[in-house]
Amino acid sequence: MKWIAFLGRHTIARLGAVSYLVAVAWTVLVAAVQVRHWPRPVRNVLARQILFTGYEATRFVSLIALLVGLSVVLQAQMFLRKLGQSELLGPILVMVLIRELGPLITNFVVIGRSGTAMATEMASMKVNGEVKVLDAQGMDPFLYLVLPRILGMAVSIFCLTVVFITVAFLSGFASGLLLGAQTGGPWVFVDSIFSSMTFSDVLNLIIKSFVPGLLTGAICCTEGLGVKGAVTEIPQATSRAQVRSTITLFVTSALVSLATYL
Repeated sequence: MKWIAFLGRHTIARLGAVSYLVAVAWTVLVAAVQVRHWPRPVRNVLARQILFTGYEATRFVSLIALLVGLSVVLQAQMFLRKLGQSELLGPILVMVLIRELGPLITNFVVIGRSGTAMATEMASMKVNGEVKVLDAQGMDPFLYLVLPRILGMAVSIFCLTVVFITVAFLSGFASGLLLGAQTGGPWVFVDSIFSSMTFSDVLNLIIKSFVPGLLTGAICCTEGLGVKGAVTEIPQATSRAQVRSTITLFVTSALVSLATYL
């Protein structure tokens, strides 16, 4: 009975944490469509968040996409040429890069690069009393601190995912040309990809890139603002945010795949 009680308490606590996280993400979405109610500082914070999370990470994400394209696309081309099934190149690339690797790798990069920085920033502001100062000045901490960071991270991850997939395809096609693989020309290569994509693939890409970004931003903000006041809690909050964001990413990706393709 003690084990049953322990599992029950643990399950209820986890469900409460998940429901709170979803509530934060949903509140951000509701507030995001009411742009006319945003004060000017909120727009400035959103622009800076997109600049840091999205624009400044473009070169790093492009480098990773370049290497992924060299390996995945080229190996797929070589393998299918040996089998004489070159027409399967498009479906394989869509299945590997668009459905799974693109959103996963991009989200994982942003979690390690920007998610930890966001959690550390929020925790430092909470410890230093900056959150109370904003509240005393009549500014809503959620509107000024949480909303632009979560929304900026979600938008940035979606754009970076598109950049990742595009660069991966281009690098794979270019490497195939240099090594003499039978790519069939650029238009044939592009047509094989687009003809293999369905509405489910597009929907899957949008959800896997946008929803984990929302949840990652919500986790990092709530973990950072959840510290009590000790400086030693900052690295602990950052570590929890990174671990929980990574787990949420893989769980969300698996659930979306099950819901989309089963």
